[in-house]
Amino acid sequence: MKILVLGAAGMIGRKLIERLLVNGSLRGEKIEAIHAFDVVEGAFDNSGSINITTQAGDVAEKATIDRLVAARPDIIFHLAAIVSGEAEADFEKGYRINLDGTMNLFNAIIGEEGYTPRVVYASSIAVFGAPFPASIEDEFHQTPLTSYGTQKAIGELLLADYTRKGHMDGIGLRFPTIVVRPGKPNAAASGFFSNIIREPLSGKGAVLPVDKSVMHWMASPRSAVNFCIHAAELDGETIGPRRNLTLPGLAITVGEMIQALESIAGSKTAALVTHEPNETIMGIVANWPRRFIASRAEELGFSAEKTFEEIIQAHIEDELGGQLPQ
Repeated sequence: MKILVLGAAGMIGRKLIERLLVNGSLRGEKIEAIHAFDVVEGAFDNSGSINITTQAGDVAEKATIDRLVAARPDIIFHLAAIVSGEAEADFEKGYRINLDGTMNLFNAIIGEEGYTPRVVYASSIAVFGAPFPASIEDEFHQTPLTSYGTQKAIGELLLADYTRKGHMDGIGLRFPTIVVRPGKPNAAASGFFSNIIREPLSGKGAVLPVDKSVMHWMASPRSAVNFCIHAAELDGETIGPRRNLTLPGLAITVGEMIQALESIAGSKTAALVTHEPNETIMGIVANWPRRFIASRAEELGFSAEKTFEEIIQAHIEDELGGQLPQ
């Protein structure tokens, strides 16, 4: 089996590839090769039996994507994207990467006669826009109120139509906000959700730009990888014609997040979070959904954490060696 990962140097892409290298198989088949593609080259352990190739490039360059698809990977994970805050700030760049890049991939697949790979497309709950009901069910309409959400919604429609026409076997995943993200803060408007946990756990201060009453839908990086692998392995007929799924997660307020941090790491750690309101971030977050009933995805076997303590503990185990810093 050959696998192509677009967005391989990003957090989910990197963790996905690391898991695949450990597992060694997918869909009951031995993984022979992984092609890891992103705007920068990722670094992966290439000491095992799986041939891993890293490549830097631009998903918006058609010829580049054509060459990647010409190798006919069995499974394509399309995780490459400009994140929400950056897509809102740079209108042209957001559409170039998030829409043109997706179109390049889908059209390259059409160009390969007799080729129908499984495509796992990373979408987002940003495809939904306010006003929201208390809980959003699977039948809720898509009316995104950000450029990022619009780009992802278009990608979902394209994936469903290309799958209907038999050009690919696609599944779109509307990821919750993924926390706690390791590393440095990124340009995503949702970045503070990770910052207020990750930084205090490392003994650093963090800024909370919204009110503690703000609620959001979240899952861990560990769950994000599980989502991708499960999506790759699902039977297409079981998924049915509705190819885009809202994934399970945890609805929790920022105040409850900080309480969970205190319960695990103590009051001094929680006190490292300071409230500094940011009108721009508050305005963006106000248009985000807060709670979902992800019935279809759960029926198909997707699952996520039930408490925020589980999410924090996953970060400690996966990124801090299982121990809190002294």
